[in-house]
Amino acid sequence: MSTQFWEYTSRSLECSDLGMGIGANRHGMVLARSARALLDEFDVRTRFTHGHVWKLVLGLLVLLAIGLVVGFFMFRGDDEQAFQLRAQVSSQDAAFASALHQSLGVELRPGHHVALLDNGAIFDGIEAEVRKASRGIHAVVYIWEKGGASDRLVAALSERAKAGVECRILVDAFGSPDFGRDVRPALEAAGCEVRVFRPPPVRGDELARNHRKIVVIDGRVAFTGGFGVRDDWLGDGVSHDAWRDANVRFSGAAVGAAQQAFAENWQEAGGGLLPRDAFPAPDAGGPALAAFVASTGSPVLTRAERLIQLMIQASSKRLWIANAYFVPSTAILTMIKRKSSAGVDVRLLAPGKKSDSKTSFGAQHIEYGELLEQGVRVFEYQPSMMHSKTMLVDDELALVGSINFDPLSLGSLEEAALVVHDGDFAAELARTFEADCRHAKELTSR
Repeated sequence: MSTQFWEYTSRSLECSDLGMGIGANRHGMVLARSARALLDEFDVRTRFTHGHVWKLVLGLLVLLAIGLVVGFFMFRGDDEQAFQLRAQVSSQDAAFASALHQSLGVELRPGHHVALLDNGAIFDGIEAEVRKASRGIHAVVYIWEKGGASDRLVAALSERAKAGVECRILVDAFGSPDFGRDVRPALEAAGCEVRVFRPPPVRGDELARNHRKIVVIDGRVAFTGGFGVRDDWLGDGVSHDAWRDANVRFSGAAVGAAQQAFAENWQEAGGGLLPRDAFPAPDAGGPALAAFVASTGSPVLTRAERLIQLMIQASSKRLWIANAYFVPSTAILTMIKRKSSAGVDVRLLAPGKKSDSKTSFGAQHIEYGELLEQGVRVFEYQPSMMHSKTMLVDDELALVGSINFDPLSLGSLEEAALVVHDGDFAAELARTFEADCRHAKELTSR
């Protein structure tokens, strides 16, 4: 399958938006571009066989054609019927905890230890905890490819599996197409149980993939963030081939929610119930309030969309966003502009020209004009691909996870994020955000 074919298809779809009158509606163009961006993001063209790509592209074309027509009739009114949180929300602990529970049914609970693990440090953290495991190791990831990062985790998992620790590994079929050939045999030979999420043929939405990144060890400690098991994530985030990303290690009650998120995906992939001891009483001795939020795709409204809107609405002094694919819903874009015009310090950090998705890079520039006019400070990361998905609200509220500001994450994908309410953690995230901005180019309005 040639790059030229997909380029032609993408341009044709975007031009058809304009020809049909959908071009005036940003969702029509975003739908076409975001499907292309999913391929760009993980360089599928170089990792699928000829036949795989043809089947994938044909399926995407059908979905896009349907989506464009449906989008035209559903969204022509500039999203008048789309959800937008209008209630007043405070970032203060008790008030935000109430808002989070009412909006998503999730409890912000005390007693957590939370550590920020940037870039390749995520593998140091996971490997160390895996080697200490005594009961069970559970992991769900979107991307797992052969290489140095994979070798480290496979070695650690194999050692513990041979020692009798139950290891359950789940990967997405779309994100890890070569996993079955390159990685799975070694894990299964060591005694790990390995499953694939929604392998083809898929009934329903072909783009409803599992984009979560969750690792849980013994039900007591967990990891989440933007990482994949691929060598792009091994480096320092400032070298050319070393992706910039943000992840967290956490203990406390939120680990149980992360374990449950894994369990529901595991069941869908054909796995059984986890043993009861996979959900031990949490360690509640930490200083931070935290909540784990899992989101599942929906044609109407996802938890991911609700959560992002809630975080934005809670800001009164500061709203700093780092996101790898910034093509937000109209509601989110409107809310960001309103916060900036109301005097909130709003900053956006997005990938620069080293973005792995040229389509997403182009699409994010469509949004910049209005944001800059409303006083939003916009930065584009220069050294490498910036893959983080973080939010910093006021002085104590933060989010780290897998949720992109694009139609796929906000509508179709399985996603996850940790919400943290803690002044020390927020301060650390602020320092890394400012450091990243020093490696970025600030854009100005023309």
